[in-house]
Amino acid sequence: MSQVGIGVIGAAGKMGRRIVSCILVNPKAKLSSALEAAGCAALGSDAGVLAGAAACGVNVLSDRNAAFRGSDVMIDFSSVEAFENNLETAVQLRIPLVVGVTGMSRETMKKAEDASSAIPLLIAPNMSLGVNVAFAIAGMIARALGDDYDIEVVEAHHRLKKDAPSGTAMELGRVLAAARGTTIEQAGVFERHGNIGPRVKGTIGLQTLRAGDIVGDHTVLYAGQDERIELTHRAHSRDAFARGAVAAALWLAGREEGLYSMRDVLGLASIK
Repeated sequence: MSQVGIGVIGAAGKMGRRIVSCILVNPKAKLSSALEAAGCAALGSDAGVLAGAAACGVNVLSDRNAAFRGSDVMIDFSSVEAFENNLETAVQLRIPLVVGVTGMSRETMKKAEDASSAIPLLIAPNMSLGVNVAFAIAGMIARALGDDYDIEVVEAHHRLKKDAPSGTAMELGRVLAAARGTTIEQAGVFERHGNIGPRVKGTIGLQTLRAGDIVGDHTVLYAGQDERIELTHRAHSRDAFARGAVAAALWLAGREEGLYSMRDVLGLASIK
């Protein structure tokens, strides 16, 4: 079976390097391109060496069109600012795109949804296979217990993470709210301070911690009378996200146009 050519956008970043490393050891994949912004200090470097592996013969470049044309599918872990240009190129060249960029506005998400009519597009706030199974389980528990159980989402990340709550926490919030027939915009409580009074039934709390070098911890707490359930996912390293991104790219290559998620990759799309 021929290997799938995967290009990495943001190849010099922390996540990009781990994705490159995971591609290089996956027998079903080959690294086809490594893209970075103009002016990046890593331009011209061998992407394998940059990732801490052996030289692979693929140098980091800033030519977006060349990077896309040489690949069967692209993985984008760049930035919110760069994403729209990457999306535009993917549509122009009809290249499938896996997106791990978080913190996108509603307007940007709408552009992505529109683009999915032209290309296979997979967007996930967290590419970890385990956390995406947790999404499905979280909704099932919320539906089974109903609103007699209070729900809190607590997430912790490293001190340098810019967006809060994390994209993963927000996705958990959306899943939990949908399981209760509402939205996180209506039910979410993102901050508590002072004399807040009794908890409002049906609300979903999302609490953010930022400290040290925590890779990513997410816990959903379901608290009722006399008992509670805690569903926790902890990422031990960025490789959990990187391997999931590569799995997503391999799955997306050759698919029809449409908007996909990690639930599709895992065969969990029927679980709401």
